[in-house]
Amino acid sequence: MSKLQYMSAEGLEKLQQEFHQLKTVARREAASRIETAKALGDLSENAEYHEAKDHLAFIEGRIMELDEMLKNVALIEEEKGAKGVVRVGSTIVVNVDGKEKTFTIVGSSEADPTTGKISNESPIGSALLGAKLKETVLVTTPKGETEYVIVSIS
Repeated sequence: MSKLQYMSAEGLEKLQQEFHQLKTVARREAASRIETAKALGDLSENAEYHEAKDHLAFIEGRIMELDEMLKNVALIEEEKGAKGVVRVGSTIVVNVDGKEKTFTIVGSSEADPTTGKISNESPIGSALLGAKLKETVLVTTPKGETEYVIVSIS
């Protein structure tokens, strides 16, 4: 059984769009490339044919991966009673070494640290889950231990 994939409505929509595009457009285009390459002759020495087959295999693998993710998605919804506690979907402001940083806790498939979206499975994300406003959380990362003070949660 696959693990649960936490995802925002926006992230789910993007995943569904990619899945649909791969199944309807990309798969057909890749199959067409294979047919065109077959017409070029000897398949054992036909680089175009082998590259087209590899591309189709990549598409099929991605379709299977997305299908599995979509079967195990847990939509992140706003909870009315969870204000003041960090959970998946929370946007938090923390004070780290005198600097304020803003993070949004998301599922691993949506994580993008460059835009402040951190995974609930990352060292920082998992340490912050369940923490309350004004709480100091000790986060252990490969660089060592760092204190994060939660300034706000939304």
